[in-house]
Amino acid sequence: MSHCRHCHSTNLFPVLDLGFAPPSNAYLTKEQLHQSELTLPLRINVCEQCWLVQTQDFTVPEQLFVDDYAYFSSTSSSWLSHAKQYCEMITSRFNLNQDSYVVEIAANDGYLLQNFVAAHIPCLGIEPTADTASAARAKNIPIVQAFFNANMAQEMANKGQQADLIVANNVFAHVPDINDFSLGLHKLLKANGVITLEFPHLLSLLEQVQFDTIYHEHFSYFSLFAVKQILAKVDLRIFDVETLNTHGGSLRVYACHLDSAHQTSARVQQLIDQEAAHRLFQRDGYQNFQSKVDKIKNDLVRFLIEKKEQGKTVVAYGAAAKGNTLLNYAGIKPDLLPVVFDAAKSKQGKFLPGSHIPILSPNHIEQYSPETILILPWNIVCEIAESITKRYKNCNFTIAIPSLKSYE
Repeated sequence: MSHCRHCHSTNLFPVLDLGFAPPSNAYLTKEQLHQSELTLPLRINVCEQCWLVQTQDFTVPEQLFVDDYAYFSSTSSSWLSHAKQYCEMITSRFNLNQDSYVVEIAANDGYLLQNFVAAHIPCLGIEPTADTASAARAKNIPIVQAFFNANMAQEMANKGQQADLIVANNVFAHVPDINDFSLGLHKLLKANGVITLEFPHLLSLLEQVQFDTIYHEHFSYFSLFAVKQILAKVDLRIFDVETLNTHGGSLRVYACHLDSAHQTSARVQQLIDQEAAHRLFQRDGYQNFQSKVDKIKNDLVRFLIEKKEQGKTVVAYGAAAKGNTLLNYAGIKPDLLPVVFDAAKSKQGKFLPGSHIPILSPNHIEQYSPETILILPWNIVCEIAESITKRYKNCNFTIAIPSLKSYE
């Protein structure tokens, strides 16, 4: 891609090159190990016109979000708690009730909307992947299986299905045509309705060297400044923002129509000023990122080789997309990391893309007697460590990002 996916400027410069990698959620069956595997360039650039950080190359969403897409939000207890707290807060703040209408884009397995169903607040989920949509329907959540876009939003508006609240958690980054998606938000929103977007914050990615959150399913990496411009192009206004601890540091953005009665909080400009102070709108804010990433890669490989030479077993926990980015860039294979454990039944018995490391149920941890467990989803390290120590106490925990260190 030679132009910015938002402002179409050709003034892009490179931030990070992670070589070639398979789609991070393309888990393999045993039979597929003997077949050729799709790999794609994984590079990100930043646009000097609007400062949107974005992947250089991308595929169509249908190649990434397939019917047996393996990510189920309800697997994480901390994420379920986050969703429940959000629903309680947003219901109270904007007085949602039985006369309101809530639409969630990328509803996954109903992890969030189940709270609105329980509160008898009318809602609808839009979810493109079959397995997760089916799981949501099993919870009595109304689901439309489709990719959300402006045409779909217009059709819903024509049927009187505009929303008082549009929820879009961790989907904005997954959208290749960010302008069309944003136009869809505008069309679907009632005159005084509210949109909330949650996404990992670019500032956290850079400061904490969270390069493993970069993968093909993520087309964009957002500062608040960039999101403000993207939404303004379709006459939407950010009126509030919160910083969250989720995914290693995220933003929750509140948006509305330009002429809505919602008053703009001073927090919006304050956070943009903070981003400017960290030089997110200057080239030199990105110049050392590649070298920091390479240090993480080299430190991890060195650690695994040393443990193997000492005759000690290291295994991994969490077959997460972020782990696949880390392992594939480091070139780690089963000779250094023989297995990864994961609680998601949809992943067990399969193999990680690229590295071909087998995925097993946590019930098998004791069979390997590991000295160290490398926790790949570092953003929920507390939750994972607690769950492991309930069944297996004779090991150390290690994370690789933002730097290689033991977790106590």
